Amino acid sequence: MSRLNGKVALITGASSGIGRATAKLFAAEGARVVLGARRDAELQSLVKEIEAAGGTAVAVAGDVRSEDYAKALVDTAVSRFGKLDIAFNNAGTLGEAGASTGVSEAGWTDTLAINLTGSFLGAKHQIAQMTKNGGGSVIFTSTFVGHSFAFPGVAAYAASKSGLIGLTQALAAEFGPQGVRVNAVLPGAVDTDMYRDMNNTAESQAFVTNLHALKRVATPEELARSVLYFASDDSAFVTGTASLVDGGASISRT
Repeated sequence: MSRLNGKVALITGASSGIGRATAKLFAAEGARVVLGARRDAELQSLVKEIEAAGGTAVAVAGDVRSEDYAKALVDTAVSRFGKLDIAFNNAGTLGEAGASTGVSEAGWTDTLAINLTGSFLGAKHQIAQMTKNGGGSVIFTSTFVGHSFAFPGVAAYAASKSGLIGLTQALAAEFGPQGVRVNAVLPGAVDTDMYRDMNNTAESQAFVTNLHALKRVATPEELARSVLYFASDDSAFVTGTASLVDGGASISRT
């Protein structure tokens, strides 16, 4: 377990779900990890868990909508570990859901601020540092919704996550010559707190499960392994991709 030996990785949305699972996997694979999220208590608990397993981690709580926070995460990686090799911009929100004609301007703006602008601000500072190291890997969490699957009632979410795919391609083209790879993972449904909050009845969970060709939802650990591929040298010639990790939801309509 050493695919990330000697690497320094930054992960946002690390306090739960995909981010938490990825932080633990990255650390197990040898990376020193900088953990970002709004909930400090959960981050500190994760640091202790990683350290107890023999890994190295530091946490910085804050809001990805703040550019100062984006810079602080990168500064922490450099001050504590000397560099930044990998950044997983995973923090996100479903945002205000419901009929699009009823979505408030504030709800729309806030969803884009977290999912799209926050990821851009993170990448802006991450890439600036990576180019000093001779390259690195930036990964975004997008979604199959708005890419290959139309799901009503989540217009702001779909638009913001679709925007991440365009951002992935633009940054990959711009910074590829400097050795920075940029890719996005597009999950289907994943068994996280957000998923359970959205689908709090047996009927709702059955409906979502049935959207997937595999007839189940993913675990956070399964998504983490896909993120690891893009973080590691296994994907050394892969950039600008939007990789569906959706259990076949994009091809299944039954």
